[in-house]
Amino acid sequence: MGELRLEELSAKNVVAANELGLKPGQEHFIAPVSYAMAAPFLDPSTSWSRVVIDDDRVVAFVMANFDPDAHEEEFRSCIWRMNVAADTQGKGVGRFVVSSCAEEARKRGFSRLTVIWEPGDDGPEEFFLRVGFVVVGESQYGEKIGAIEL
Repeated sequence: MGELRLEELSAKNVVAANELGLKPGQEHFIAPVSYAMAAPFLDPSTSWSRVVIDDDRVVAFVMANFDPDAHEEEFRSCIWRMNVAADTQGKGVGRFVVSSCAEEARKRGFSRLTVIWEPGDDGPEEFFLRVGFVVVGESQYGEKIGAIEL
């Protein structure tokens, strides 16, 4: 991996973000990036959509929310969606994404970052626990709610 950098989701990189290939079995844990495209335009002050670039290649997509007025605490400073290209998983890209989201959360005055995931054999739970998230609850749909203190 070269030096990773963030870039705002834009017309220039959205196709590459939408075409990120996942490992077999991961597809049903993540909705397509195109589903998330409208949210940043609804309230740009709280939505944060970025791609991760390695050299000139999009290797990940993240959408986070930073809304101090969200009704549910777990949605105030939250990673909504995170896709990492299959061939770059295990090489520090996901850790870079979480670190970047944590940094943005701190800049916006938050002391906690959350993420919600569906449990399952090919799901992201092991990754989120490894990078420091702790399970703090469960959604009404049986998803795990993880939090990391900043």
